[in-house]
Amino acid sequence: MSRDTHHSPRPEFPARGGLAAAALSRRRVVQVAAGTSLAGAAGVAAGLAPVGTASAAATPGRVDPVRDTIRRTAVFLDEKLSYRGGYVWSYLPDLSTTWGEMEARRTMCWIQPPGTPSVGHALLDAFHATGDKRLYQAARRTGHALARAQRSEGGWNYIHDFRGERALREWYETIGINGWRLEEFQHLYDNSTFDDAATSTSAQLILRLHLINPFDPVLARSLYKAIAFVVASQFRGGVGDGGWPQRWPADPNATKEMPWPETLPSWLPGDARHGMEDGDYTQHVTFNDNVLGENIKFLLMCVISLGRHDLIAPVRRAMECVRRMQQPAPQAGWGLQHLRFDRGDRRAGAVAAGRSYEPRALTTHTTQTNVEQLFKYTQLTGDRSFLDGVPAAIEWLESCRLSAQQKADNPLIASRSHPTYVEEGTNKGLFVHRFGSNINNGAYYYDYDHTRTLSHYSAGRSVNTGALRSEYDRLMALSDQQLEDLRARSPLTRGRRYGLPTYFSLRDLDLLDLQRGATQQISAPSAAAVDAIVAEVADKPYWLSPAEAVTNPFRGDGPTAPYDGMAYMSKHVGDVYDTSPYSADQPPEVAPYQPQEPPLVISTSTFVAKLGTLISHLAQ
Repeated sequence: MSRDTHHSPRPEFPARGGLAAAALSRRRVVQVAAGTSLAGAAGVAAGLAPVGTASAAATPGRVDPVRDTIRRTAVFLDEKLSYRGGYVWSYLPDLSTTWGEMEARRTMCWIQPPGTPSVGHALLDAFHATGDKRLYQAARRTGHALARAQRSEGGWNYIHDFRGERALREWYETIGINGWRLEEFQHLYDNSTFDDAATSTSAQLILRLHLINPFDPVLARSLYKAIAFVVASQFRGGVGDGGWPQRWPADPNATKEMPWPETLPSWLPGDARHGMEDGDYTQHVTFNDNVLGENIKFLLMCVISLGRHDLIAPVRRAMECVRRMQQPAPQAGWGLQHLRFDRGDRRAGAVAAGRSYEPRALTTHTTQTNVEQLFKYTQLTGDRSFLDGVPAAIEWLESCRLSAQQKADNPLIASRSHPTYVEEGTNKGLFVHRFGSNINNGAYYYDYDHTRTLSHYSAGRSVNTGALRSEYDRLMALSDQQLEDLRARSPLTRGRRYGLPTYFSLRDLDLLDLQRGATQQISAPSAAAVDAIVAEVADKPYWLSPAEAVTNPFRGDGPTAPYDGMAYMSKHVGDVYDTSPYSADQPPEVAPYQPQEPPLVISTSTFVAKLGTLISHLAQ
């Protein structure tokens, strides 16, 4: 495994006592009005808490254990755990091995949540809750790390190595290319990605920091590059107008197909089909991971906080793209991607294939997400016509449920309601499998067999059609006056600029959180929960948690000799040459793997969650 001995020793922090607090109701909720993000540089320079946030200090001469815990853990992350202000996902306590979605170098920062921008948002939220300038400094340092990681076109890649392009390319050519199930890391694309909210979460943090100190030239340049990137990358013209690709600009060397071994397993079904039927999937209109919804949210944040009314037009074009891409009844859903141009006998706007384990098909979870987006567009615009296609979408979702027999036969989908993929025309579920033992002798395929599906990419989804129908009925019942009131509060309606929501790390922000006068509801944690979180770090400045995943160290490219077994079909990892992450206690049932206790790590997701509980406590 990767080793890097050039790290600072763990600092010594004094132990602190537990939290003495009055009992708090678990159901108690407070509302925080939007607007604190416009506190301005003067407030920071004067050492004041942002307008509308908690007071900056506890009783003079008395240590507040919650504030002390926030400060100690945040300073540790900033000074000892980060690399130049950037973060990955998890770390062994001695920093000898670090991970993002895959094993990472010590000099890397991971952009995908819960990496660098996620930590930055949590640090900035902690500043808003406490008024502690040291937390703002840590968040600003993380913002500057993101500015350094920003690509020239204005977006971000999944990862960045502060040692430079050569070091990053070496990682892709060793660890990245051998991650069998992580096809997006098998090739270093010469562009930025919207996937996994990498660009949107980074841009949102830069925006928040800029609003606090608009005179920081590094943040200002980064922000306006990001805005220009989102606008320039939006498709113009044709049926794909208003959509975005997964990556931009187009890379002529992008992966267009995955290898299909010459020697196939003896047991491979005769109807097995190979993926990536539509070539470079990164240039199709993309709904995967709510790319379009995330970009709309960032642009609206710029509209309301910067007064950038010129960004309203791209938002409206994106909204129109969603309903234009809906497929005709009786299969009135959406796919992960849609063709931007005609391709052979395939019309522009048709569903398109993605990675080799994302076949050309309609997808049930994407359809649910897009219906929910249409609900939000109705409330942002006051235009009920965004609901026109919803009944047909719900009717289609009702028509393609998993059968009781399918769920009984496959424990991996037993708790799900729908297949992930549904074939065009037949309306049958498509199920993805794989053969081989690593990237060099294996491949993904799909057919109608609902058993032995992938563990790392669920073959089933939970889609609540009842909830969709109820929300549709509620919105259809709104009066014209109620719709007009919603339109008046919308960020799409021109007016004076106003502030962003105060907290970004406590939950995913919704488009409706950006309406004028919207309030954030924050549930108060119990005193016991707060006490427990504080007690966990009484003798150290970080929380430990079991690693969600471990990896095999890079040991060279995997063998190309055919593998006829099935040991790796439904596992997160292949043989020992596969660098994909997997659960230590659930490895493949083949030597030399043995179940092991997951190592304890310092996890950024744990930090964000624990800090969020303490922030919620202070926000009361």
